[in-house]
Amino acid sequence: MSRRWPWQRLADRAGAWRRRSGEPKAPTTEGAADTGQRGSRASADKAAERVRDSLAALKDDPSIPPAVRQQLAADFAEVEAMLGKLERGDLHIAVFGRVSVGKSALLNALAGRQLFQVGVLHGTTRVQQLADWQQDQAGKVVLIDTPGIDELDGEAREQLAWEVADRADLVLFVVEGDLVHSEREALSRLLSWQRPVLLVLNKADRYSPEQGQRLLERLREHVDSRMAPENIVLASALPPPVVRVEQGADGRTARNRQERPPQVAQLQQRLLDVLEREGRTLAALNAGLFAGRLADQVAGRVMDLRRKHAAKVIHSYCLAKGVAVALNPVPVADLVAAVGLDTALVVHLGRVYGMPLSRSEAGRLIATISAQIAVLMAGIWGVHLGASALKALSVGLSTVVTAGAQGALAWYATLIVGRTVEDYLRRGKSWGRDGAKRAVRDVVASLDRDSVLRQARSEIIARLKTRQTP
Repeated sequence: MSRRWPWQRLADRAGAWRRRSGEPKAPTTEGAADTGQRGSRASADKAAERVRDSLAALKDDPSIPPAVRQQLAADFAEVEAMLGKLERGDLHIAVFGRVSVGKSALLNALAGRQLFQVGVLHGTTRVQQLADWQQDQAGKVVLIDTPGIDELDGEAREQLAWEVADRADLVLFVVEGDLVHSEREALSRLLSWQRPVLLVLNKADRYSPEQGQRLLERLREHVDSRMAPENIVLASALPPPVVRVEQGADGRTARNRQERPPQVAQLQQRLLDVLEREGRTLAALNAGLFAGRLADQVAGRVMDLRRKHAAKVIHSYCLAKGVAVALNPVPVADLVAAVGLDTALVVHLGRVYGMPLSRSEAGRLIATISAQIAVLMAGIWGVHLGASALKALSVGLSTVVTAGAQGALAWYATLIVGRTVEDYLRRGKSWGRDGAKRAVRDVVASLDRDSVLRQARSEIIARLKTRQTP
C-alpha cells in the first residue's frame, strides 16, 4: 500500500465532510428531550475533537514542503485561530447583505447595545468589525459586521465580506424586501458552500402584517427546500420613532417624538435555539470544511511542485539518454544504457512523488509500459540496432549522420515512459479503472511527436557539438 501523508488523508476526508453535510446546512428545529440534547452535545464534542485533531495534524505535518507553507501562510494562520476557537468553544456569527439593509443596526439590536457604527451614509461599514455578544463557561458568541456586497467601487470590501462569510459559523443574510437578482445569486452561492444561514427580513415595520407574511412566503419560494421555513424570520432593527401630535390644556398643539424599541425577538429566539442545540456542531462543521478545503489546496500545491520537479527530471533523463544512445559506438551497448537510464528515471520519479520504487518495481513498470507501445518500441530499437551496427562498422564515423535521429527516438521513448509513470504515481501507484493501455495511449495522444523529435534532435546535436569543442 502506498504511503499517505497526513495532509493527503485530510484531503480524502474533505469529500466525506462535504458528503456528510449533504445539502447546505441549516439549523434544525426539532425539539429534543434532555436525553437527546445530552447525546447531541456529546456527539458535537466528539466531532469538535476529531476536527481539532485533524487541524493539528495538518498544521504540524512535516511532509508539507516549506514553499507550500509559505504560499498558504495566511491559511495556516487561520488554522491556528480555529484551533483556539474550537478549544474555547467560541461561535462566530456574521451579518451579510447589500449596502444599507440595516446589518449594523441589526447586530446592535441583538446585542442590546451600540456595538457597531450606524449611519445614513451609503456603506457606513468599511471594514470587518467584531464584538463579543454573549459569554459563558462554554465559550463566547462573537458578532461580526461586514461591508455591503453591492457598494459602488467597493470590490475589495465586498471580497472581505465574502471571506468573512466563508469563515463564519453562522451567517445572517439580511434583506429589506423581496430578493433582487444580486441577492438571489449571493444567497445561492452561500448555500452552495454549505454555510449555515438564517435569512432575515429586516425593516419589517415598513409592511403591514399581511404584506410581511406575503414577503415571507415569497422568500421561502426563492430558497425552495434549501432552507427550513423557520430559518426565515422578520425583524425591525431600527424602527422609526412614532410622532404624536398632542393638544395641551391651553389649546396649543405639540409634536412628541416617541422612540420605538427594536423588534428582534423572533430572531433572538431563533439564534438562542440554534446556539443551545447546535452551536458546537456548527463550529465543528465549519472548521472541518475549512480543514478539508485547505487540505485540498495543500494537495494541489504539493502536486504542482512535484509536477514541475518531475518535468525537469524527465527532461534531464531524456537528454542524457538521447546523448548516451547517440554517442555510444558499441553495438547493443547503447540499448543497455537506454534501459538503465529509464530504470533510473522511474526510481527517481518515485522519490519525487513520495512513493519510493525499487529497481525491480521500476523494471516491471517499464516492461508494462513497453508492452503497450510495442510497435513504437520495436521501431525505435530497430533504428538503434541499425545505427549501432553502422557505428561499429565505421568505427563511429557515422555517428554524426545517425546520432540525431537515433537519440531523438530514444528521447521520445523516455518521455513516454516518464509521463506514464507520473500518471501511475499520481493515482497512488495505480493504473486506474482503464488500466495501463489507456494510460499509455493518453500520454502518446497528448504529445506532438514531430515537435518532440525536432526539439530532441536540436538539443542532442547542440550537446554533441559542445562535447566536440576542444
